[in-house]
Amino acid sequence: MEFTSYWHATSTPFAHGAEGPVEGAFDIAIVGGGFTGLSAARVLAKAGAKVALLEAETVGFGGSGRNGGHLNNGLAHSYGEAKAHLGEEMARRLYRALDDAVDTVEQIVTEEGIDCSFRRAGKLKLASKPGHVAALRANYELVHREVDPDTAFLDPEELRAEVGEATFHGAMLSKKAGMMHMGRYVNGLAEAGHRYGATIWEHAPVTGRHRDGQGWRLTTPRGSLKAKQVILATGAYTAGPFSWFRRRILSVGSFIVATRPLTEAEIAMTMPGNRTCVTTMNIGNYFRLAPDNRLIWGGRARFSASSDQRSDAKSGAILRRSLAQTFPHLADVPLDYCWGGLVDMTKDRYPRAGSHDGMLYSMGYSGHGAQMANHMGVILAKMAMGDQKANPLAGLDWPSIPLYSGKPWFLPMVGMYFELKDMVS
Repeated sequence: MEFTSYWHATSTPFAHGAEGPVEGAFDIAIVGGGFTGLSAARVLAKAGAKVALLEAETVGFGGSGRNGGHLNNGLAHSYGEAKAHLGEEMARRLYRALDDAVDTVEQIVTEEGIDCSFRRAGKLKLASKPGHVAALRANYELVHREVDPDTAFLDPEELRAEVGEATFHGAMLSKKAGMMHMGRYVNGLAEAGHRYGATIWEHAPVTGRHRDGQGWRLTTPRGSLKAKQVILATGAYTAGPFSWFRRRILSVGSFIVATRPLTEAEIAMTMPGNRTCVTTMNIGNYFRLAPDNRLIWGGRARFSASSDQRSDAKSGAILRRSLAQTFPHLADVPLDYCWGGLVDMTKDRYPRAGSHDGMLYSMGYSGHGAQMANHMGVILAKMAMGDQKANPLAGLDWPSIPLYSGKPWFLPMVGMYFELKDMVS
């Protein structure tokens, strides 16, 4: 078993990172080389702006290359909860933005000719327990009536054609959701930005940010550059001189395993519907088939703020057990890949985007980042070019988390709380 992201291992790395020192003057400097930053860089460079992108590791190193491969529309919460918390207008606006986000990814894939197995698969939200069905159905009825008619509710008999031998008690189907090979996409996105003229420095973490005339000076171990505007797109991997954001972002580990390629008979017993799937448990699982027919099985196996081989291996063992419980016929199937990554969670699990201290930013996608990050990169580019009305998240307050400075010491207690909720639900 390889302790590396399947997406990284099965894609060709970006090959046009800038060599030599970080230097020069730019219209816009982007900090972070994941989906948000690369999407913004592509739009801005295509529009003729002089763009620099600074990535601490390699493009797609963080959450953009360590996720489950889902492009799911729909909210992290029920739509009713979103209306109660955000108000009807904002809830509707956010839901529509998530719909638009999948469209944005499809448009980028088409325009740039990125070979990443993009497909509109549809997403199943699966009721793990009989007691979860009523709330799931109520959410479906509200969503279907008010904001998304491209949804359906499936009963247990209909699920046989979707998840084979697994036992679930109903499901909400969101038909707009998609999937793709995340590694091939993120590297293709970086290639597109480079092709339009963006300068992309890898292994260039930002260690300093200071006013320099009418713009900013960003310092890295490889040198410094000047930019008129700065976009921060670092999410769960925010480090350096950005403490305001670290007090608002919870970096929570999410872990994934990938099996060997399944046979046709195993697929028929496991995922004949070939959609993206997520369960209703608080500490649940998400899964899908890879382009080469591996089952990619993920979840918040442990409430940890670290992702390294030791942490990933512990989580992988937990994921193997949950996989075997759901699909007993795969209990002994070999696991070829095991990896983890950090999810940028906000306290209320709604994303944030706007301007702070002279910087534009978007982050806090809370597990719905793959599609939303790409979309918000486009939005940030529009904002940088003067269209402040483009931001669908405008007006959302973002207070800091009490007694928190960036190290989530309370995660084990949060995990115990959600375990208890799952036991009694």
